Amino acid sequence: MSEAICIKNGRIIDPKNDRDEVGDLFIVDGKFADRPSDEMASNAVVHDASGLIVCPGLVDLHVHFRVPGQTHKETIFTGTSAAAAGGFTSVICMPNTNPPADSAGTIQYIKDAIEREAVVNVFPTGCITVGMEGKRLAPTGSLSKAGIVAISEGGKCVQDNGLMRRAIQYAHMFGIPVIDHCQDESLNKDGVVNEGFVSTKLGLIGSPREAEDIVVSRNVILSSSTGAHIHMQHISSRTAVEIIRRAKARGANVTAEATPHHIALTDAEVEGFDTNFKMNPPLRSEEDRLALIEGLEDGTIDCIATGHAPHTDYEKEVEFDYAPFGVIGLETALSIALEELYHSEKLSLIRTIALLTNRPSDILKLDKGTLDTNRSADVTIFDPNEEWTPAKDSFLSKSSNSPWIGKPLKGRVKKTFVNGRLVFDEGRILQGD
Repeated sequence: MSEAICIKNGRIIDPKNDRDEVGDLFIVDGKFADRPSDEMASNAVVHDASGLIVCPGLVDLHVHFRVPGQTHKETIFTGTSAAAAGGFTSVICMPNTNPPADSAGTIQYIKDAIEREAVVNVFPTGCITVGMEGKRLAPTGSLSKAGIVAISEGGKCVQDNGLMRRAIQYAHMFGIPVIDHCQDESLNKDGVVNEGFVSTKLGLIGSPREAEDIVVSRNVILSSSTGAHIHMQHISSRTAVEIIRRAKARGANVTAEATPHHIALTDAEVEGFDTNFKMNPPLRSEEDRLALIEGLEDGTIDCIATGHAPHTDYEKEVEFDYAPFGVIGLETALSIALEELYHSEKLSLIRTIALLTNRPSDILKLDKGTLDTNRSADVTIFDPNEEWTPAKDSFLSKSSNSPWIGKPLKGRVKKTFVNGRLVFDEGRILQGD
């Protein structure tokens, strides 16, 4: 007999289909189903979701799982465990590994690790250039055949505009987008925080908004001239938001994401020299933060992505100038999005969930982020009102470099299903080792 699951009495929210109702959700043999026969329904495994939200599994377009080469920071198992704990059932891993994911062989190595260890769906990306050195194009065709969903330089940005133009033309030919970390290195130089009052006060080298704005402008121009799809990561500048807004009004094939930390925090947090607030691009001003939220409200910014970037304690516990950029974010992203958008009454719950489900899925055409019948049953069940406080030892990620340690949050994942299997339940991972 087929295996059946019934998630009962939850508030079912499926933004893709504009669905928001209290009811039951059925899963049969790992796929969403209409109500099964009475016999099957009577034998179904029941999960009571009374008072909880039932939505498509969350999708994250931007994570770093450090495989191969940096498993002291994260592994496929620990990274996907963190994803499941945060309600994410599909994630896109960046290619800035060691060695970089610039060959079909490295992509196959990553896919093998995913097959062995992953708790959730993981989709790899490949490098734009060989060794991420920005000098020669990586073999986009063979990378595409190896199974990547996009090309990117991870935490780097191709500075040669001619090379970038050829890269996006090749990617367009193979039907995959380019994912770009937008930063002009000649302007950024050794910047470690946002250039402004705080950087001056603390005596730290600043990174100006223009370093982001110029590359965003470049990408808009190149996308408009070639028709290629460019997705721009972790937008942080209010000017960049306006550039993207105008580009979309003209029909440019560009998309963009914002991170939970950039929509919730400002550079004022850096005054304590806590390296858990050091990321690239840096936290910027309150005006920039509000511009990002406005961009999410009007659709200029397409989705929320975590930029999950694990680092060890010994790497982060150094002088601010020398600490690596990046923070983890998978396990706290939903709470931050709820706080900054839904609980603050800037967006409805269904629109907030869309930014974490169908909107990112549609960008990369992943066939995820919806509760449509016969789709793989990826489901997140969460309590939007449960209050909790992350602790340093509470993360399932292998690293704990989070800006939210000790800060009360509101909204918590209760259960996560991937392909119809319960993989996370009330704080516990239920598969893998």
